Amino acid sequence: MAAPLYIAEASPAKIRGALVSINVLMITGGQFLSYLVNLAFTQVPGTWRWMLGVAGIPAAVQAVLVIFLPESPRWLFRQGRLEEAIAILEKIYSDSPEQVEEEIKELQVSVDAELEQKKLLTASKLYDLLVSRQIRLALRAGVGLQIFQQLVGINTVMYYSPSIVELAGFASHQTALLLSMLVAGMNAVGTIAGIILIDRIGRRKLAMTSLLGVIVALCLLSVAFHLTAADSPSVSNKSVSQHIDLICPNLLNISRSSWTCVSCLQAGCGFCAAKNDPMLPGSCLNLKQATQAYCEDSTRLWFTKGCPSHYGWLALAGLALYIAAFSPGMGPVPWAVNSEIYSLQYRGICGGIAATANWVSNLIVAQTFLSLTQAIGTSMTFFSFGIITIIALVFTYKYVPETKGLSFAEVESIWEKEAHLGIGNSHQGASVEPLILNGQKDQI
Repeated sequence: MAAPLYIAEASPAKIRGALVSINVLMITGGQFLSYLVNLAFTQVPGTWRWMLGVAGIPAAVQAVLVIFLPESPRWLFRQGRLEEAIAILEKIYSDSPEQVEEEIKELQVSVDAELEQKKLLTASKLYDLLVSRQIRLALRAGVGLQIFQQLVGINTVMYYSPSIVELAGFASHQTALLLSMLVAGMNAVGTIAGIILIDRIGRRKLAMTSLLGVIVALCLLSVAFHLTAADSPSVSNKSVSQHIDLICPNLLNISRSSWTCVSCLQAGCGFCAAKNDPMLPGSCLNLKQATQAYCEDSTRLWFTKGCPSHYGWLALAGLALYIAAFSPGMGPVPWAVNSEIYSLQYRGICGGIAATANWVSNLIVAQTFLSLTQAIGTSMTFFSFGIITIIALVFTYKYVPETKGLSFAEVESIWEKEAHLGIGNSHQGASVEPLILNGQKDQI
């Protein structure tokens, strides 16, 4: 929560979006590096202990370096430490003294308005959030973006990419992990593209373009997994007829004439593919470790999450398209927008509410993904994400303003105009007109 707010308040308006996006790049780049580190530690004793322990090193380095960061000039101005705030602004706008003067004037207007408002308000900030239409409008846009960032399924892809690769019909855990590394790498590269684009084409357009791409990718994933399930090889236990103790218990009690690999996995068993061609009929066996060893010792592939298919590559293509569409837009845009759209007085609490909404949504989606794939199937799960993404696109079009190149005061005036004058959709980033607030004309 604090990082994007701090970066936004300490950045020039013309490159604020790019600098906030760098924070997202560090997160996605860190995810890619974590895959590399985890892959290395899979070959040493105490695997998970090393994975957790090494993660403390960058945290310790960051804790030391953050001591040397200056305070946000906006926070200093609000605390009355004007000389310190001006000194930091002069460093930020070292080549533009005029911009320093403009920032000082805007900060003074914002702080004066806040102090005047405090004289009139007797309730808590949380109460103000409920009664102020201006704040509610900003929260609707900010919290909505953060919620939809998670509900379109990004962290199911990042957290469960090895499982998704296996669901697409790739049996090797090592192959799944390596392909997941590629997904994490694409996410980092896509974030770099977002840094370049966010201050060029704007937050709103970038988010909407991103969501359109995500819709196409989710449709492709849904179709791919539907085809994968329909393409599943049939079950034949002739090759293990002498090892009846290995056969899936559920298969012994019913007719297996129509069983396929998908039926086998749904019954809680594993599928041992045919030796020379995984698409030929294979064996449905129990999930004991000895059974897996028997299958692999016979140079046959062992499937427990997905089934062999001719269409596994289509699922990988959908996964790649999803990351390519999401990472430049819906990855950085919600954080950039939330660092810009709230007034100074409520920026901390509103940013905290939005960040909390993001992580709660993340928890819900991450905890329900695998259960959904078991309950309604992988294809319908991704189709459901596609429906949510369409809703997110409509929401972004209707409620999210364009903040590219605007100062904080200009962004505030967008909400003031909509709240006080009742304008339906002033979200195109057009010129901002002077407003009459508290009996005074505020020329932005």
